[in-house]
Amino acid sequence: MEAPEAGKIIPDSATGPSTLKEIALSFLRLGTTAFGGPAAHIAMMEDEFVRRRRWLSREQFLDMLGATNLIPGPNSTEMAIHIGHQRAGWKGLVTGGVCFIVPAMAIVMAAAWAYVHFGSLPPVQGIMYGIKPVIIAIVLQALWRLFPSAIKNLFLGVIGLLATVAALLGLNVLIVLFGAGVITALTSRVNRSRSDRPLAAIPGIMAVLKAAGAAAPAVAFSLMGLFLFFLKVGAVLYGSGYVLLAFLQADLVDRLHWLTQSQLLDAIAVGQVTPGPVFTTATFIGYLLGGTIGSVVATVGIFLPSFVFVAASRPLIPRIRRSPVAGAFLDGVNVGALALMAAVTLQLSRAALVDIPTVVIGAISALLLLYSRINSAWLILAAGLIGLAASRW
Repeated sequence: MEAPEAGKIIPDSATGPSTLKEIALSFLRLGTTAFGGPAAHIAMMEDEFVRRRRWLSREQFLDMLGATNLIPGPNSTEMAIHIGHQRAGWKGLVTGGVCFIVPAMAIVMAAAWAYVHFGSLPPVQGIMYGIKPVIIAIVLQALWRLFPSAIKNLFLGVIGLLATVAALLGLNVLIVLFGAGVITALTSRVNRSRSDRPLAAIPGIMAVLKAAGAAAPAVAFSLMGLFLFFLKVGAVLYGSGYVLLAFLQADLVDRLHWLTQSQLLDAIAVGQVTPGPVFTTATFIGYLLGGTIGSVVATVGIFLPSFVFVAASRPLIPRIRRSPVAGAFLDGVNVGALALMAAVTLQLSRAALVDIPTVVIGAISALLLLYSRINSAWLILAAGLIGLAASRW
């Protein structure tokens, strides 16, 4: 079936229960099995919704990825929201995002419960030993399939190479993305057409949210303060889990004194090693501070801005594509986004491919993903069991 036009709003009459059920089941499974961080999550979505289900084309997927990288919040969650909207309109937008978040939230809440009651985290080193090489293979096969659609000419290839080098040298994520977009747009020989800016009010909204979060009590904990803090984080945060760590350290440890340094590090570790969005670190912290209600409040706070930003930015995608200069800018951003994925993969591979068994697991996984229609979730499950057995042995 041909994928619908990017950004097209699908009427409610076309979004029957069977379509929403498809979206729900797909993202519930991804939220349960998507280990490895945003790059791996996006790769798994490309495999599921572009290659296997054909809900959208590679070009549409790349445009969504580029738009997602230009707004704050967790990229993989925002991609889930985009894809849900593409498939089933506003109902799909909510269904896709919620179903991707909920499994990870439940897993992290269980880990937080174990942490509170037993004082330590369940052992995960063996499982991650086996899973990490598969994650590298998943991202590599996604890059292999997406690069031909993104690198449309030699110039974009050069931009992609420069962006990859810049990312590896540690240049800011936004500088890499906007730099690639601006350079590509400036080379376009057409005059810039009139542009619409439905997101013009977002900087003001972010300032209000930031002020609201800063107004939280200096010492005393409250659920409202917890909600406003994570609402602020979800509304202004660009970058990886390491950027999230800086936010949490500055406010929750140094300023508010709600967490100890040790609790913060454990919360970040849980967000990194559990499947689904890394931002479920907020779920863990919420549980430590306010139990089950606190975990729900923190989770809603950090993810709510993503739904708003994606809904607001959806109309921009087809408009950008209709403008030659803006379309060239988006082409550059898409190349920059893939360059960031490539740089992250190179960096992660040093920690994942540590010996001969992990190299073998990674190589076999890459071959199976490229030359068969095996679902990546099965590879993750098998590799996790292999890693657990190897650690015990």
